[in-house]
Amino acid sequence: MTEGNRTLITLTTDFGMADGYVGVMKGVILGINRDVPIVDLAHDIQPQSVLDAAYILRRSYEYFPSGTIHVVVVDPGVGTERRAIAAGSDRATFVAPDNGVLTYVLEHLRAKREAVQAVHLTNRTYWLPEVSDVFHGRDLFAPVAAHLSLGLSLDHLGPAIDDLVTLPPPYLERRPESLVGQVTHVDHFGNVLTNLPRLDVQSLGPSVTVHLGQLQIRGLQRAFAYGEKHQPTAYIDSSGHLAVAVVNGSAQDRLECRIGDRVEVRASHSVSLCHREAE
Repeated sequence: MTEGNRTLITLTTDFGMADGYVGVMKGVILGINRDVPIVDLAHDIQPQSVLDAAYILRRSYEYFPSGTIHVVVVDPGVGTERRAIAAGSDRATFVAPDNGVLTYVLEHLRAKREAVQAVHLTNRTYWLPEVSDVFHGRDLFAPVAAHLSLGLSLDHLGPAIDDLVTLPPPYLERRPESLVGQVTHVDHFGNVLTNLPRLDVQSLGPSVTVHLGQLQIRGLQRAFAYGEKHQPTAYIDSSGHLAVAVVNGSAQDRLECRIGDRVEVRASHSVSLCHREAE
């Protein structure tokens, strides 16, 4: 971990910015380490959507300096027996509820052969003196992150654990002439993002087709702006995955897609995208 005040803290929550919750967390952090920089990563995560937060964190954390501390408070189980945890490696440290929100970042760290350590946050020395049952972001996660930013090691925070809650992996099936995956995120613009990787999509050949209901999109554009106005267009997003946008519009509104919807791409000009599984 980067030593002392040079460490950076990011905050990811579903709190929004209207009620002061984020500001209070920052106040707690700065009350312990007045000089630590704090970055708002995202505060408009879909309310209580652990999956959405896990996705945003995974596609974002690599762009921060080594040693950054990421605080994630999307916590529908706050006040229950769910554990509070801290986990990470030399690359990054994460402070969060043990509800699966760290699944994708920890998988990525392990895939890069980084040693990952995780602890159960049981040492109340590093919490606020009074802890609300419904605001652990303020009373537990924020002060723990602030102490970590001063150089405290994970070993001081509680016992080591190796049985973290994990989310199921996004569905991805590679077939000789097609790919099957799912919608993983819908962004602020209504763009529908998927888990179908660029190289796998490109391996299907130069003329893939995306079919949405009765509508077909032939080929991939370099960016959504190259598509026809008010029409769906397919492209590779900034994380290197297939995405669909409506130029000057919202693909989510047009296609009524949701996170988890099935996505299929075929090389044979027959692609089915956003066919919702029966609930």
